[in-house]
Amino acid sequence: MPKILPATGGDVVEIILADHRWFEEALRELRDVRSDRSAVLADLATVLIAHAEAEESKVYPTLRRKDAIDADEVEHSEHEHDEGNAALLALMEVDDTGSEKFSENLHELSEALTHHLDEEERDVLNPARTDVSEETRRNLGDAFAEERARLIESGCGHIANVRKIVESA
Repeated sequence: MPKILPATGGDVVEIILADHRWFEEALRELRDVRSDRSAVLADLATVLIAHAEAEESKVYPTLRRKDAIDADEVEHSEHEHDEGNAALLALMEVDDTGSEKFSENLHELSEALTHHLDEEERDVLNPARTDVSEETRRNLGDAFAEERARLIESGCGHIANVRKIVESA
């Protein structure tokens, strides 16, 4: 099972990409019937919620102010977070991790998450690399990592919180 990555600063693009690779590994673990799916799902929920919330509160507004991305891109990314959160909640609500329903809901989450990671890497992170200074990316990385760590510490991935986020979307 992939360990939750520590929240360290640095270039925000690299930090976000490291989380993306971690999400992909967690999804692979969830597909493996031999893994502790409940534990992997709990970790995935925690990191996914912390990651998305930190992006929305720290990264997207700064990239928007720096004209690296536009309002439509922010709205689209936030909409994809909402879709991913709804798919995550649906998976968390399945009691039997060995059931067909779990597999179906895992497929839905995997599709939503993979689509978002691909688009974000192309349409948000590439402009961040080219249109934002290294100093800004480092400062943004520190702010993102700090907020992500705070959210992880707060238990943001508990089902009650995920449900609240989905309901407020």
